[in-house]
Amino acid sequence: MNNIGKNYFDVGYIDALARGRSPLHRLDPRVKLITTLLFIVTVVSFGKYTLWAFIPFVIYPVFLISAGGLPAGYFVKKALLVLPFAVLIGVFNPVIDRTIMARIGMIGISGGWISFLSILVRCALTVTAAMLLIALTGFDAVCEALTKLGVPRPFVVQLLFFYRYLFVLTDEAQRMERARTLRSSHAGVRLKVFCSMAGQLLLRTFDRAERIYSAMSCRGFNGNIRTIKTIRVRWGDIGFMAGWGLLFVVFRVYNIPVKLGELILGCLR
Repeated sequence: MNNIGKNYFDVGYIDALARGRSPLHRLDPRVKLITTLLFIVTVVSFGKYTLWAFIPFVIYPVFLISAGGLPAGYFVKKALLVLPFAVLIGVFNPVIDRTIMARIGMIGISGGWISFLSILVRCALTVTAAMLLIALTGFDAVCEALTKLGVPRPFVVQLLFFYRYLFVLTDEAQRMERARTLRSSHAGVRLKVFCSMAGQLLLRTFDRAERIYSAMSCRGFNGNIRTIKTIRVRWGDIGFMAGWGLLFVVFRVYNIPVKLGELILGCLR
């Protein structure tokens, strides 16, 4: 419990990354949001037995990490934390679908294993793209971009509050765990103590959230999302979105790895 804020809800670090000064950070949030949505929709639109066609899509997150000056290891670790959920989704595919779809030497690979690996790759690509969007934009700017694109304001405000109250939840959890550690000689947390702490955590988080909202209301909060930077679409932003969108379409229409393999085999002949 003492590592909740550090290992699982490390949203503060992503917010710090969003304050960078690279050209990608200065792009219009709406452009980055639309481009990320195009990437996610394109990736999930493939058939369930698609696997090799995802290789070219790795270029997009690699480019964002490189051009944005972001730590690659951090996002790899966060993507790995989400993969167990994808494993639960496709864990029974190899059992249900046993039709042999490919062979490596004498070893036959069933369609269930291919679809299972396809789910893992899709999950890793889409989750990484979403985290990179927040790391290059900031969650406040993403919410403002959603509002500008016509998403209902109540939904956006609830999304923003949910994100911000993660800070409240993790902060209260760390304070309670610190207090327990100072008052107890046991290294671990017993079940009875854990249940009591979980209930107290929810109550303390609710009370603190009420105080935060009251403070916001006293300062004139009326449901509008205000950011320091004024978002404005420029020609470079449009070029970024159009270029990547066209590239995603090419990756979707043409199986680049297969085409390259056919070209190499044709040259060798």
